[in-house]
Amino acid sequence: MSAAASQPHLSFDDWLAIERTTIDQRSEYVAGEVFAMAGGTEEHNLIVLNVGAELRSQLKGRPCRVYPSDMKVYIASAEVGAYPDVMVICGERAFYDGRRDVVTNPILIVEILSDSTEAYDRGDKFRHYRSLESLRAYLLLSQDQMQAELFLRQPDGTWSLSSYEGAADSIPLSLIEAELSLAEIYDKVELQGSSNSMG
Repeated sequence: MSAAASQPHLSFDDWLAIERTTIDQRSEYVAGEVFAMAGGTEEHNLIVLNVGAELRSQLKGRPCRVYPSDMKVYIASAEVGAYPDVMVICGERAFYDGRRDVVTNPILIVEILSDSTEAYDRGDKFRHYRSLESLRAYLLLSQDQMQAELFLRQPDGTWSLSSYEGAADSIPLSLIEAELSLAEIYDKVELQGSSNSMG
């Protein structure tokens, strides 16, 4: 997300109307301000595809849906409209309106970190996401090294952190009865300091 805001003080509905008609540039909405989004790298796109494919395969035949980065999420309490890299919703989907392109009740959100977004994804964006009552897990994945951080909401409302590194590690997602292998997440991804891609 770009640090420079444009068109400040729009309503969420105004932003959404613009976003639905814009083809070549996506943006995110934060409390009246609009922030341009940069395009993803090859590594980013491969990780998003790998995560989405793994989750879809494991959740097949069950009442859970996996959404890639074209689906928007609206966080009413924070006045935020965002495009998570991957989302999972189990059970009934709650849409913002009849267009069915904005959801409000993900159980899992995955974000792929980059140099330009890491501070925001760890800080304000996570704070916004935490205000979603439905959210139970937030997964951060590095695109430069094999590294994952899983934040899980505890019964008392606090969040616990578990870290995973190395191809032998798997991330347990018991809330959706699934797990993600780091070897699969980083399949064919060229990591920093590595002359060969995984897989």
